[in-house]
Amino acid sequence: MIARELISQTLFPIRTSDTGEEVLHQMQVYHVRHLPIVNHEQLLGVVSEEDILIHNVQEPIGSYRLSFLRPFASDQDHIFEVMAKMGRFQLTVIPVIDKEETYLGVVTMEDILQYFATHYSFASPGSILVIETSKGNYSLSEISRIAESEDMTILASFIHTVPDTNRIFITLKLNRQDISYFKASLERFGYEISASYSELEYHEGLKERYDSLMSYLNI
Repeated sequence: MIARELISQTLFPIRTSDTGEEVLHQMQVYHVRHLPIVNHEQLLGVVSEEDILIHNVQEPIGSYRLSFLRPFASDQDHIFEVMAKMGRFQLTVIPVIDKEETYLGVVTMEDILQYFATHYSFASPGSILVIETSKGNYSLSEISRIAESEDMTILASFIHTVPDTNRIFITLKLNRQDISYFKASLERFGYEISASYSELEYHEGLKERYDSLMSYLNI
């Protein structure tokens, strides 16, 4: 998935003639804190809610003294690169331009969340397992082999490195609800189970609490 394919079909850019009040209203309607400023298909920059609130909202934003940050994503940027740029500039939307620097539209944080919610196996039934280990002990091929030995498939994996430490967290999306044997096998190979989430565990937890409540009431 690339930036061009994620462009919002509902959110439009603003002009320097728009007043701060009009821009704030548009931000409120679309639940964003940033909007691109465009003049004749040329991206001028991105204005933030904070930029507007320190000025007279009755005045056009073209009269403001703004930094006019000009972050953007190229239309061929992969979704991971789009996310990295949004995170780097702490944006709720990022403008998209082509190789001629023509403004094409924006990608919103909501667009990205919606995409991840329906892709990358997030919507597939199964469970989630978070493993903690050291960088030296980490081997995705070994974890995959252990999963295969338990007749299990890793649908997606994400790695988070803890800053200033040698520790990493591996988050796995698995295709099965019952992962107890897989967890035990991982622990035998020196991996620590940080957390696990599944519908099966949720219902088992509810049953345990229900049984405890019934035992208490029967005393």
